[in-house]
Amino acid sequence: MLPLPHLDRVFDYRVPAESDADAQPGVRVRIRFGGRLVDGYLLERVETSDREGTLAWLHKVVSPVQVLTPEIVDLIDTVSERFAGTRADLLRLAIPPRHARVENEAPVQSPPAPIVAPDLRNWSIYEHAMSYADAVRVGRPARAVWNAAPGEDWPRRVAEMAAMVAATGRGALIIVPDHKDLDRVVKVCETLVDPSLVCALAAGLGPAQRYRRWLSVLRGHSRIVVGTRSAAFAPVVNLGFVAVWDDGDDLLSEPRSPYPHTRDIAVHRAHRSGAGFLSGGFARTCEGQLLVESGWAHPLVASRSAIRERSPRVVALADSDFALERDPGAKAARIPGIAFSAARTALQRGDAVLVQVPRRGYVPAVVCQDCRESLRCRRCAGPLELVDDSGVYQCRWCSTSVHTPKCSACGSVRVRAQVVGARRTAEELGRAFPGVPVVTSGGDDVVAEIQPHSALVVCTPGAEPLVEGGYGAALLLDGWALLGRADLRAGEETLRKWMAAAALVKPASAGGAVAVIADAGIPVVQALVRWDPVGFAEHELAERAEVGFPPAVRIAAIDGSHAAVSGMLDVLELPGGAEVLGPVPLPPFARPPSADAGVDEGEIERVLIKVPRQVGLELSRALRVAQAARSARKETSAVRIQVDPLHIG
Repeated sequence: MLPLPHLDRVFDYRVPAESDADAQPGVRVRIRFGGRLVDGYLLERVETSDREGTLAWLHKVVSPVQVLTPEIVDLIDTVSERFAGTRADLLRLAIPPRHARVENEAPVQSPPAPIVAPDLRNWSIYEHAMSYADAVRVGRPARAVWNAAPGEDWPRRVAEMAAMVAATGRGALIIVPDHKDLDRVVKVCETLVDPSLVCALAAGLGPAQRYRRWLSVLRGHSRIVVGTRSAAFAPVVNLGFVAVWDDGDDLLSEPRSPYPHTRDIAVHRAHRSGAGFLSGGFARTCEGQLLVESGWAHPLVASRSAIRERSPRVVALADSDFALERDPGAKAARIPGIAFSAARTALQRGDAVLVQVPRRGYVPAVVCQDCRESLRCRRCAGPLELVDDSGVYQCRWCSTSVHTPKCSACGSVRVRAQVVGARRTAEELGRAFPGVPVVTSGGDDVVAEIQPHSALVVCTPGAEPLVEGGYGAALLLDGWALLGRADLRAGEETLRKWMAAAALVKPASAGGAVAVIADAGIPVVQALVRWDPVGFAEHELAERAEVGFPPAVRIAAIDGSHAAVSGMLDVLELPGGAEVLGPVPLPPFARPPSADAGVDEGEIERVLIKVPRQVGLELSRALRVAQAARSARKETSAVRIQVDPLHIG
């Protein structure tokens, strides 16, 4: 594999007679290139070559196992072209490192029990869901964007679709954001089919176990594959169904070049293989809405009567003049009366109360009491935080301790909290509700499940523990911290996090209530109150199309030093209709990891190139050509290219 862009192509080699039997398409090989031995994959055997001159000999076949299937080759070619990357980068994402001892193990497989197609009656509350299931069952390329109803047992619903496909003899692939979701889906799948047919793939398994499971998928021993981000390339045999849960979660965006999004990989894979496709979540992203509006996928949405029956009562901050009269300080209080009332009522019934806080830690951000300037570290200019109640502040970047921070703007030594984290919130609630146990979940200490009892559960978004029967109430605190971010996806991301928490609450008929601490007039809050993720996604996509923001348009971000970005633009042949925005300086935390060590942080710049979606592929091809030209000239200043980056600000 040659990572240099100008060498991202196929090379011909002669196969020696002693390697003829093992040298089959898809095997790992070693070749001599540029005077050194490099790793590669054999793509095809042909009788003759179009290349003039004498061909070099294949050095050796590393392993006779054909790890690179034709379907994955085609997918890698498609994704590399879509995201302006190289095949070498994607091959590293798609195929785990070889583990020779595991590869030589004799697979032990007992005959699996026959798969009985599960009952799909619980899907009937979603319009067109049964027609979709029938189409997937018979092998038609049905595609859908599914909005799960409040309180839905989504792991079981997705597992039922996968088991239905497995019962027909085809393979199913389910991709989830994190290990917590992975464990839930695997557990349900193993109740529907023989556990030997279910394979969980995740990077945290360790080299040997990960490769062992990956080989079982390659050899067709596993019918249902459940995995995190990298499992999108899993070599599932006779793929019939691809599902992605919660595509708005940033864990599904690959942080390594060429930075593809798992949803887009799944879309391309389903489209090219003719498999069924399902993108599910409680909320809907603009990308999901675009799939629906383009006609590529159909919506699966529950009826309004089913949503009313299942959803909790949602109350917002100051949702009426009457509420303001009763609690005049509601707009200024962090936890106003409506939140305390909802929590107190649930606790008196013996229910657990979920408290969602946007930030983990104790006090993760502090500002000057006098001028409200953010307090920074004098050593590295990183943000200061209060890690506990000791009064000692610490830099979040370099961990330098500061006993008496001083404002660089006005010189004041008076400090106030700008953001309150989950641990400090747990302390405050513990004092407000004495005798009630407080559970915290977030960061490196995520609690998967708690027993149903009267308790306060303080967590960060995505770390909500499950509780049998649901929570009695949920308090969604510090809405301003989520909605006030200078980010294109702030509203979309806020609604996704709120809905994921609200979906864990009992329905209103059982006393379930959600108190969201944000202004009731904000569209995101109204979408939560009405439980209308589809309407919000439609409105959000229309607004982005009006001002030319993704996904209504295709955008490429080029990051690097001023010289590198300028050099890239000089050789880049832009397609018609392209608009160049920038360059603008990037803050230190957004610096490309591949940038030269000698480049000052202040010199890192970003240029955005915006084109209509119709010519998006032309832009990606032009970026690949320009990168190859710079690589061939052995440019030393690196640039990072991201097509449709998750965050553009």
